[in-house]
Amino acid sequence: MFYDSKMTKNVTRLRAFPATLPALRQGAGGWGWLCCAVLCAVQATVIALPAAAQNPGSGNAASPAVGPGNGQGNGQSSGSALERHVKAAFLYKFLGYAEFPPGAFFDGGSPVTIGVIGADELAAELARAVAGRTIHNRPVVVRVLRDTDVQVPLHLLFVGGADPVRVGRLVRQAGAAMLVVTECEDGLRQGSVINFRIIDERVRFDVSLDAAERNGIKLSSRLLTVANRVQKGVQ
Repeated sequence: MFYDSKMTKNVTRLRAFPATLPALRQGAGGWGWLCCAVLCAVQATVIALPAAAQNPGSGNAASPAVGPGNGQGNGQSSGSALERHVKAAFLYKFLGYAEFPPGAFFDGGSPVTIGVIGADELAAELARAVAGRTIHNRPVVVRVLRDTDVQVPLHLLFVGGADPVRVGRLVRQAGAAMLVVTECEDGLRQGSVINFRIIDERVRFDVSLDAAERNGIKLSSRLLTVANRVQKGVQ
């Protein structure tokens, strides 16, 4: 069974942030709320955008368009810089709406640890985005991992890359009590909890409640209402 969220307006097209943020604040519904939060986090990390994106009055105001979302293989990003900005901000925000099982943290001061495999540039972007920030009063640590490191203790694992066979293998090897995020075709079918998709030049995401339950992760209803699709049960 699938639950499709409704979009009230095209609030997530990746264009100049100064033009986008006011539209997000005026939009109704959870999608505008989350995207506004994400883009606010992203805005702090953006150094420069293409000229067309900085000039919303030009004929190319809707650019830059993100890539096809086919991931980052061998640590090299095939997506645009803007796509990486948005995905990094989403990864940080996801953790604020995830509840981990007892024992997921060693003690009250233990950090929230994010592991990134196959997307070194996104990992660097994410490290800049979370610097000095906390999640539920815990510091955030970003670790760049290789395929052989998949079983290290983490709270969120992002597996970059478009190869579903490789992604599926890594997801199956990942430890329990982990929020696993992917960006490949049929990522949920490979066992991830959240899978990024590029739809109409926007970064969206699908959620598998079965995978979340299997990993002992409880996701906030506020996150589910802004997902592109929420999957539950055998498809």
